[in-house]
Amino acid sequence: MTATAPVSTAPVVAFGELLFRLTPPGQRLMVQADSLDLVVGGAEANVASGLASLGHAVRFVGLVSDNVLGDRAVSALRGAGVDTRFLARASGRMGLYFMEAGAGPRPAAITYDRAGSAFACADPSDIDFVGALDGARLLHSGGITPALGPAGVALARAAHAAARQAGVPICFDGNYRAQLWQGWDSDPRGILRDLVSDATILIGNHRDISLLLDRPFSGDGEDRRREAAMAAFDAFPDLQIIASTARHLVTASHHRIATRVDRRDGAHQTAEIDVTGIVDRIGTGDAFAAGVLHQWLEGGDAGAMAQAGLALTALKHGIAGDFCLIGRAALDGFSASGGDVRR
Repeated sequence: MTATAPVSTAPVVAFGELLFRLTPPGQRLMVQADSLDLVVGGAEANVASGLASLGHAVRFVGLVSDNVLGDRAVSALRGAGVDTRFLARASGRMGLYFMEAGAGPRPAAITYDRAGSAFACADPSDIDFVGALDGARLLHSGGITPALGPAGVALARAAHAAARQAGVPICFDGNYRAQLWQGWDSDPRGILRDLVSDATILIGNHRDISLLLDRPFSGDGEDRRREAAMAAFDAFPDLQIIASTARHLVTASHHRIATRVDRRDGAHQTAEIDVTGIVDRIGTGDAFAAGVLHQWLEGGDAGAMAQAGLALTALKHGIAGDFCLIGRAALDGFSASGGDVRR
């Protein structure tokens, strides 16, 4: 895969909540922990950092606490090369999530502590969506923000409305989080359908589409994915691209992964590769999204988008923390079999 020069210097704008991830060291259970490791992340911030690491201009828009914890979060995103000028500040707490890392047959487990965060309580008027989207190439948003509650729904709708008003296409990652949606009297299908109807690009698989359309899909493998994609294209006239991963878990440290990109006129699915010696699974789906968008921004076809997504998601499994800090040289030199030390 050979990267070309960016076709545009217009920025991608990512919108969402910056979070702290707290994890017991050494793959311990939470009941064993007497200390916690902290990293900054959040789905949309992960995509932003991935694209910035590949040399794209990226802005992040949202809101964080007006205290030293907010400073820490902003510093991490800025250190990844992301423009943080449109991150608003307000009193309140940062959203958190706690993770127990998986090991062997034991899967990872996540506990959210996001209710009442400064972001989750924000009003759309607190955030300068219009300014952030000025001259933008794309808005990247996702299904986690509306899952936070009615205020999150209002924020997501305001972001999309500003993008539509500015003529900026939208990439929407379904990112269905059952724990968050079940925490309030929500209507995930109706809310997500409304937001996906604005999108040009959808990051999501046949299960996400089944939720959106309230119908199952028959068949297996590639046939089922194509059936689901065509149903989504029929339901959402503005949708042009659907990108998804297929993951088979062998153990917590050994997964098999393939990626796929569907367009209205065809699709490309990669071969499945083995990813072993996994350091950190969190953020790997966001790395996939960054790879897909990297090639979309540079005019790549479905095959190029799927291959870049596969490379970044595979590489992210070997990086601790939420962010995928992979540059173009590492992406271009990706080999599914790994390799010797680079000297």
